[in-house]
Amino acid sequence: MKNIFKLIFLTITVFSLNLACSSDDESSSSVADDVDDTDDVVVTELHAAFAEFNSDAVTVMLSDDGTDIYIETTGFPNHTSIYWHPDNELYIDESPQGVVKTTQDTYIGGGTGEASSFTVDASPDLDGATVATELNTIGIAVSGAAIFNDQEGAGDLDQAAGSLDYNGAHKGPGVYHYHLEPKSITNDDDALVGILLDGVFLYGRRDYPSNEYPSDLDASGGHFGPTPHNEDGEYHYHIINEEYNAPLYAYDEAIVLFAGPFQGY
Repeated sequence: MKNIFKLIFLTITVFSLNLACSSDDESSSSVADDVDDTDDVVVTELHAAFAEFNSDAVTVMLSDDGTDIYIETTGFPNHTSIYWHPDNELYIDESPQGVVKTTQDTYIGGGTGEASSFTVDASPDLDGATVATELNTIGIAVSGAAIFNDQEGAGDLDQAAGSLDYNGAHKGPGVYHYHLEPKSITNDDDALVGILLDGVFLYGRRDYPSNEYPSDLDASGGHFGPTPHNEDGEYHYHIINEEYNAPLYAYDEAIVLFAGPFQGY
């Protein structure tokens, strides 16, 4: 396994976090075994999709040898949420819709362990083995916030249902992160959602350019085809168009963002 699965949180206090989404969140780094990288594909410029990432939060750099991409983020999204401090211009009160915060005194930008960085291959290795997702960050959205899988601690996502905001996200008390389709980024369309730890981009539920739901997705919600950023086509993920126990949530629709497994290792 290549070192694209290396997730490094930037704060030294991260091991003291008590994230609501994981009983073992104190282990917030996943370091892959070192392998021979002589077969890495060399690229000369960043993928066009990176232009859509929130530049106030996300920094993307191509390695000098053109084989790796370094991604850093503050973890702060550029959209509204109940999880911002009430004095922040992006704060909205979602309690009338039924959202109950995980911890009432925890705010985006007011905790520890929110910034993170990781490295991905400039060209994902789609010939390797699939890898299951784990608790904690599995990717970064274009907003700058973290992407999590469909699990909440040791159980399923139902136990977090009431705390998820309009974007299917919450904070408790570590990183603000998405579990469900983030409506401010993609709302039943073909928009770019973000990039996952295997270097594969994640798009919305609909295919480009047909605007139809794709019918040839693999177990990860991925397939090869054109995207808004690559007309020639490439392997990419879609949010799978399957509703997840919506009656438990404050909002009408609940679509899991990504459950895995990763394909790009």
